[in-house]
Amino acid sequence: MQGAGSPIGFDEHSGRLNPGLLAHSELPAAVIDALQQQFGLVIVEQANGWHLAWQDRQLVLRHTELVKQGDILVDFSSGAATYRRKFGGGKSEAIAKAVGVTKKSGLAVIDATAGLGRDALVLASLGATVTLVERNPLVAALLWDGLRRARLDPELQDWLPGRLTLVFSQAIDALQQLPAPDVVYLDPMFPAREKSAAVKKEMRAFHDVVGADPDADALWQAAFALASKRVVVKRPGYAEFLAGQKPSMSIEGKNNRFDVYVKAAL
Repeated sequence: MQGAGSPIGFDEHSGRLNPGLLAHSELPAAVIDALQQQFGLVIVEQANGWHLAWQDRQLVLRHTELVKQGDILVDFSSGAATYRRKFGGGKSEAIAKAVGVTKKSGLAVIDATAGLGRDALVLASLGATVTLVERNPLVAALLWDGLRRARLDPELQDWLPGRLTLVFSQAIDALQQLPAPDVVYLDPMFPAREKSAAVKKEMRAFHDVVGADPDADALWQAAFALASKRVVVKRPGYAEFLAGQKPSMSIEGKNNRFDVYVKAAL
């Protein structure tokens, strides 16, 4: 089992990405080729611990021993995602105000810690063009599959794939190589205190698979150097400022706050 001390995807000593595991169970050949070539996933017949599997024509993250954990996947057309997109508040959401989509349409945003892409979906639905940066091969593969299925969805195919682009890379490398966006958005891993059992299960999975973000402070420096307009950092309400940097303003959300570092007017 891959534990929190040895997250799948990143070796702190070598600084290299480790391959994730993909259980071979009726996987389409085209999907196997894409996942091997793009994310370096290792195909195994029998997985042990955290791995990707093919279930109902979609990629899911699961654990061989944690039956009650439940599958984790990226589904941009799920009921929850659709409800948030249509009825979650839109431009009145804290993240929308923090990033600035309420002030300017068509913003270019780099989400340097993309995770399952939920915040990126909200921003894209409000007109932003978002580059999803994800360093972990298993999570990046989930995002890739979510985008693949979005291209087949009648409600999403005409707009979402054109507004979300996936980059499989260490965030620090991406922030040093990608063109300057209007906004860089950071949501580094942080110990969760949510009471929801479902959230706890998902956060356990992410801590096990992805691990912590020890380079979070360095990410802030790189983000601030790259962004042309602002940097937005999502933090738990109880957390200190990232890199000890006091923001220009903070916008409180339901369970988190968004620290905004303004460089120039939108």
